[in-house]
Formats: sequence, C-alpha cells, structure tokens
Amino acid sequence: MTVAPDLHYFVDVANRHGHSFAVELRIAKPAAEQTVSLPVWIPGSYLVREFARHLNGLTARQGDAACTVRQLDKCSWSITCDPRQALVLRYEVYAFDTSVRTAWLDAERGFFNGTSLLLRVHGQEQAAHALTVQAPADAPDWHLASAMTPRRVDARGFGQYTAADYDELVDHPIEMGAFWSGEFSACGVPHRFVVAGAPASFDGERLLRDAQKICEAAIRLWHPEDAPPHDRYVFMLSAVHDAYGGLEHRASTALICKRADLPRIGAPDTAAAVGDGYVTLLGLISHEYFHTWNVKRLKPAEFAPYDYTRENYTELLWFFEGFTSYYDDLLLRRAGLIDDAAYCKLLTKTANQVLQAPGRHAQSVAQASFDAWVRYYRPDENTPNSTISYYTKGALVALCLDLTLRGEGHATLDDVMRALWQRCQGGPLREDDVAAVLAERGARSFAPELAAWVHGTDELPLQTLLPAHGIEVLQDPSPLAQALGLRVSEQAGITIKVVLAGSPAAAAGLAAGDEWLGLEVPVPAASGGHAKGRRAPTNAWRLSGLDDIPLFAGPVREVTALIARDQRLLRLPLTLPEPATTWRLAPRKDQPAPSPWPGG
Repeated sequence: MTVAPDLHYFVDVANRHGHSFAVELRIAKPAAEQTVSLPVWIPGSYLVREFARHLNGLTARQGDAACTVRQLDKCSWSITCDPRQALVLRYEVYAFDTSVRTAWLDAERGFFNGTSLLLRVHGQEQAAHALTVQAPADAPDWHLASAMTPRRVDARGFGQYTAADYDELVDHPIEMGAFWSGEFSACGVPHRFVVAGAPASFDGERLLRDAQKICEAAIRLWHPEDAPPHDRYVFMLSAVHDAYGGLEHRASTALICKRADLPRIGAPDTAAAVGDGYVTLLGLISHEYFHTWNVKRLKPAEFAPYDYTRENYTELLWFFEGFTSYYDDLLLRRAGLIDDAAYCKLLTKTANQVLQAPGRHAQSVAQASFDAWVRYYRPDENTPNSTISYYTKGALVALCLDLTLRGEGHATLDDVMRALWQRCQGGPLREDDVAAVLAERGARSFAPELAAWVHGTDELPLQTLLPAHGIEVLQDPSPLAQALGLRVSEQAGITIKVVLAGSPAAAAGLAAGDEWLGLEVPVPAASGGHAKGRRAPTNAWRLSGLDDIPLFAGPVREVTALIARDQRLLRLPLTLPEPATTWRLAPRKDQPAPSPWPGG
C-alpha cells in the first residue's frame, strides 16, 4: 500500500494567459501555529530577490473551515489550525520573468524554480516532499522535463515527483512546453537536453554531441576511476532573442542563450569553424555542468545548511565561481571543441577584463566574494573602479595556481580539486581545506600566494607564468575608449556609461551620463603667432562616434571636449592619451601546446 506524503504540492498551469501558477499545499500533520515562508533568494544567485512579492491570495482551510492566516514579515506567514487535521493552503504566483532564477508561464512555455513557488513548511524541512504538476488540458503537445525523482508520471512527464527534503525539492527546476528534446550518455550517466524556442535551423544532434564531450571531460577530471555523484542529468535551455545566463542545480541546470548562438544545420563541424556565439553557449554549458561538483556538492561551509531567509555570506566565491570559470573554457579545449588559438582568445578576454578594471587595486577577490550580495548583481557606473569580479579574477587565480603547480612539478590543479573532493567528502569546504590540499599536493605552503592573489590586490604574475607554459603575451593597439578610460554607448551619438579611475577622461572631469557632443581643436598658429591676450582660434567638430576624434584632432593632444550634462553645455579641457596597448595571448610557435590543455 502506498503511503501518502505528509507534504504534497499541486501545481496547476491552467492560467497560462494570465502568467499565473495556482499552487495547493497539503500538510498532513501541521503545527498548531504553522509557519510557512518563501525563500528570499535562490542558491547560486547571490542577491535577495524577494520572491514572495509575486505570491498572491494565500488562504488556508481544514475541511470546510477557513483558518486564520497572519503575515509575519515580507516572506513568512503563520496559520492557526488544529494539529490533528490536515491543513490545505492555496495561493497563486505571478510568473513573468524570463531569467533562469524565478518562474515563467505563458501560452508557449512554463518554467519554475521551487524557490519561487513552493512554500517552506517550518519544522518539516527534513521530511519527504511530493510535487504534482498537472498537465494543461488545452495543450496536448506540452511535455515536462525535470531531474526530480518521478513517482507516478505520464508519458509526457506530468504527474507526481518526490524529494527527500525541502532542499532537494527546490533544487530541481521544472521546464514545460512543446520543447525539443534529445538524450545522450556520458560515462554511463544518462543525460537529457531540452531546448525551448529553437528555430528550424537548429542542429540538435550537434548540440548533443558537443555537450556529451563536455560532460565526459568533466566526469573524467573529477572521477578518473570511479562513478560521478549523479545518476541522471537534465539541461534546460531557453533560446530567446537576446539574453545569456545559467543557474546550476544538483542534477540539472537552467540555461538561457541568444537564439542566434545555437548550432545550425549545415554549419562546418570542426573546432576551427565554431563561431564565437556558439563557443559562448558551450562555455556556459561547461560552466554550469562543472558546478555539479564545485558548489552543488563541494560548497562553502557557510552554506551548510542554506538559510533561505537572508544573505548567506562567504569569502569563497573566487573558488566556487572563479575556479569553475577557469575550467569551463579549459574543458572545451580538452574536449576538442576549440583549438589552441581559440582557447588563447578566451584567456585573453578574461585577462583583459581584469587588467582593464581599476577595481582590482581597490578590492581583493575574497572581499568581492563577501560583497556579492550588495555589489555583483547591482553594478553601477563606479563598479569597475570599486570592485573586481570573483568570476574573472578567480579564474586567473586558478590559472596562476595551476601553472605554478605544474611548473614546480609536484601536482596540477586537477589533482588539487580531486583531493579536495576526497578531503571534504563532496561536502562543505573552508579556505583552510584549500590551503591544506595545496600544501600537501604542491609539497610546500601556498600561503604567500593565497595572501597575495586572493586576499591582496597586487597584480597576478601572468607575464611570468604564461610564457613558461607556451603562451605568448603580445601587445595589440587598444581601442580609443580604453585608452581614454571610457565605456560608452554610440548608438545615437556618444553617451558615457563609465569613467575609469586614473584615466585621461577622469582627469578631464567627464562623468557617467554625459553626452559627448563635440571637440574643439586648436588651429596651429601662423608664423607670427597669436595676438597677446586673444584666445587661440579653434575648430569645433560634431562627433558621431569616438572614431571621429583622431580624424579631427590629428597630432594635437590638448583639446576641449564639448559635453551636455543635465541640459547644460560644458567645455572640458582634455589631454588625449598616447597610443595604448591591450593584451593578446597566443600559443608560442617554438614550444608544444601548453601543459594544461589537452589531457590535464
């Protein structure tokens, strides 16, 4: 006889045009004062997002009698009830966010994370949970995909699923719709890939082949001799006009990409022919899959357990996001999906993103990790000056550690990651664990490197390490915007978005939000010179883009920027910079391929 679960959620998707999920929660054994709450954040995305703002109409009943519902705070409610009788809660959740973090519902597609829909029953978080998703009666072509354990489901995937506890319940997103679906096996583990919004040109077979290579490369890295920790995996990809992102889960990931970045039928099937957009998508797949180990199982000790009611602070995102960012590109190379030149191009992009951010001198990557909750997801015009990305600098820290370990000949970063998995038993990790394993595998203390590279703001020794491992550091002319210290929009004239600290633009007084209208350039003086007391004549030019500046200024360095700021016209003296350079990394022709690339 099958025993009914004590906690059972029923999700109805009938109101697709209203973008609203109807949810019923049955609590078999409630407390007399039963508290329920909705998480304020979702693990993997470190910002309080207040999911409860989309929850509406919460009611409670026991049999035919209504129960009193009292709101305690922004995301919690208390229900007064009879603990001897089952309690039924009903509510709706508005779902109109296309991101991978929340929930979406319309006539074409449904998607949700449990943190956006499923109330947490306080005191029963460790109990078994059941979820039933009911198929929409008016959409016979809809299917459901999830990595959650099925209990009683139909051929289309709709029906009942089970989870061991609340953490597991909300760590399995649900994808619904008339999506494309394909399957492959990686090292014996079944994988499913579903794609919503794919055009007719989409080459699904190629995506499956390439994803399989990525997954096998990752599994071999972590488990060269034993089995991976997951027995199934589901990729859920939403292809849209213009978006990018991903969010990891224990046995699945939710992805979003530009529709134009999908592989196309008839495109050349060689590593050298892979376009930048598709490489970006493959890197996203690689990144989120690597998280299966690095953050979903190995995780900051501060996250064990998750506190769904508030920020969960850690200084270790440089390791969990940064090291994952190092390996996501590296695994593409090891899988043969890109060649040496393409891998160097990806390294170049990461290096320049760090080197062109003055914030690397203002904040350590450990501090950036701790501040993720108030800085990373809330960028503004001063972000490049005040902070550094734990993704990009963390990836470069991983690169420097890997090359240092390999250069000293005792171990590789692969060895360190596997040893950390064993030491922490695939569970909570502290920085002391990282330091101990580096010392053990590297045959010396790496405390100086961790202090300087992770907790300090000095430059990383890339120019020393890269050439020693077959990567040449070249200098190319930089764009004028970089030399000026600007980030701009040039869609309709020049609008300044960011002014980098210590730059010529900052010295001139240019500011974010300024519209750069024109340029005044002094006219060279005639042989007799200018009359005393008279201003030297100038030519004034209307600018349509930054590329106009060298055309109009020529060899002149002292010019005047004509700026519109809050409807005021300003003349700002500007010293144009000397030509600047930017990094370009390339394989050295006089050496074999760098040691970290093909096989690790």
